[in-house]
Amino acid sequence: MSISVKNLSKHYDKQKAVDSISFEAKPGRILGFLGPNGAGKSTTMRMLTGYLEPTSGEAEISGENISTHTIEAKKHIGYLPENTPLYSDMYVKEFLNFIGDAYNLSNLSARVDEVIKKVGLTPEQHKKIGMLSKGYRQRVGLAQAIIHNPAVLILDEPTSGLDPNQLVDIRALIKELGKDKTVVISTHIMQEVEAICDDIIIINKGKIVANNSLEGIKKAHQGSSLEDIFRKLTA
Repeated sequence: MSISVKNLSKHYDKQKAVDSISFEAKPGRILGFLGPNGAGKSTTMRMLTGYLEPTSGEAEISGENISTHTIEAKKHIGYLPENTPLYSDMYVKEFLNFIGDAYNLSNLSARVDEVIKKVGLTPEQHKKIGMLSKGYRQRVGLAQAIIHNPAVLILDEPTSGLDPNQLVDIRALIKELGKDKTVVISTHIMQEVEAICDDIIIINKGKIVANNSLEGIKKAHQGSSLEDIFRKLTA
């Protein structure tokens, strides 16, 4: 498994933000990580990427424990946080060269060109990041997440605030990336899940309340719409 999570918890004093969750994510499949605001989605993402130390439990990325072998595990991860931290005064190509250099990539110039083409940034590559629309900034965020060709992509609300055209483009790009990577995407947009996800986890109040394929979860609820299932499980 590319991602294996066992009894992972994060407590803040008496509040259990994430409460002993376990799940796996497989290569070549896109896992939708769903939940209402405050359910523990982003906290889980931050623990998976090594930005937040769990209170208990463990997570492995491509066989490496994120807590005990953090550097090795992070080499396998591409991460797009909810509010993508980008250097607005840098040019797109300059920024991606900077990120690639941090990974000590060989053939860096060729890899930057390849990634720019892959995420559809070619017409904007010579602009400053601060001049880009939100949709293009998301593409820059995706480009920095995949530049080192990681096996695992963790995307936190990747389409938040995009217009309909941008939504379609970014969803298509994520689906394409999911063909040969393990992708975990957190969202609360049901149409997005229907459009791109193969498997679904629903988390509520720090606990997993559903974990199945998209087809499996609908079958288990007699063909109810995903929106109705979500409402029922997170009420």
